[in-house]
Parts: sequence; structure tokens; C-alpha cells
Amino acid sequence: MKSLSITEDLYDYILSVSSRETAIQRSLREETARLPMGIMQISPDQGQFMALLVELMGVTKAIEVGVFTGYSALSIAQALPPDGTLIACDINTEWTAIAKTYWQDAGVADKIDLRIAPALDTLDTLISQGQHGRFDFVFIDADKANYPHYFERALVLCRPGGLIAVDNVLWFGSVIDRHKQDKDTLAIRAFNVKLHDDTRIHLSLVPIGDGLTLARKL
Repeated sequence: MKSLSITEDLYDYILSVSSRETAIQRSLREETARLPMGIMQISPDQGQFMALLVELMGVTKAIEVGVFTGYSALSIAQALPPDGTLIACDINTEWTAIAKTYWQDAGVADKIDLRIAPALDTLDTLISQGQHGRFDFVFIDADKANYPHYFERALVLCRPGGLIAVDNVLWFGSVIDRHKQDKDTLAIRAFNVKLHDDTRIHLSLVPIGDGLTLARKL
């Protein structure tokens, strides 16, 4: 049996019986939804799902590529142990200023190391510093053309058994629409095919949010 199609009513039901979103998370999500680019924010069920993965894996060191207003980073940081750290990569100081306010309010700001620079530069710096295999979890949610480059660096930085989560891999359904031939759609399609054939990972594409690929490094 294939996965159910999720109607608005069914989605509301799912949240009503499973969501444990905090008041601070909800406030951040609602503020972000009012922004012109608010659609870039992950869904609350996805944030909770990733937090559960972080807890199950005992993650202590994580990386996020693409912060936006910080909802996903907040979800991850709340699931980290007191000594856990998340290196959060972004280039936009306006959006991350919102993020920092909510991280502070939630008491997790000390767990998040925000790096304002092109993410590839930050990842390459970590590699040059000898951080190979030191990270347990990487979340990629940034510019789609660079997904393969982010993924390759994440594979270097992740430990064996570490998990790489990649967002937007269904791209609002455009991946199966032959009329969609824009740069981002083509990039996501190519990335999905590449990972399907990658023997360095165990793979699952989870139909949550806009599609979340989970790649466990062998």
C-alpha cells in the first residue's frame, strides 16, 4: 500500500494528536509565515521528526546548511544534549537576526554557532581544520544548485553511521511535472537520481513536508 494523500483535514488531525511544538516554536513559525519568503520554512511535524532523529541517534555535533529564520535550528538544538553544538550556516543577516532572538528566548543560543558566510566556505574550513568524520547529523536546506556540493562535504564531515537530511526533494511536486524545467527543479531531479545510485549511503525519501531525504553514511 502506498502512502496516504494528506488532505488539510487529515494534516490538522495529525498535528492535533502528535505535535508537541513549544510556544516559542509556534511564535517563530507564525512570524516567519508572515514574511514574503515564509514558504521556505519547514513544517512543525518535520521539525519534530528531525528532533526525534537527533535524540534517537544521540547527536552531539550537528551542522545546518541554510538557517532562514531558525525554526529548524531551534528544533535541532532543543533535541541536543546540554553539551551539544550545531554549526548553522547562512549568508542572510536579516533573517538570522530573527532566528537569534528566538534561540535566545528558548535558551539554546549557546548551543548554536552561527556562521555568516557562504556555506561551502564554512564546510571547507571545517574540513581543512581536520573535522573529518566528527559530526553526527547534517541538515541541508539551501540553494538547490549546490545540493551536490553540500552533500559531498557533508559525507566527509559525517562519521560512519551519521545522518544527512536533505529538504525540498519533492520541490512542491515539480519533480514529476515535465513542464517544469527551471534551474532549481532540474537540480533537485538530478540530485535525487544521484543519491539513488550512491553506494556510500543507506537511503530513504520520506514524504514529510516538501520531501525529506535521509542518507545514512556507511
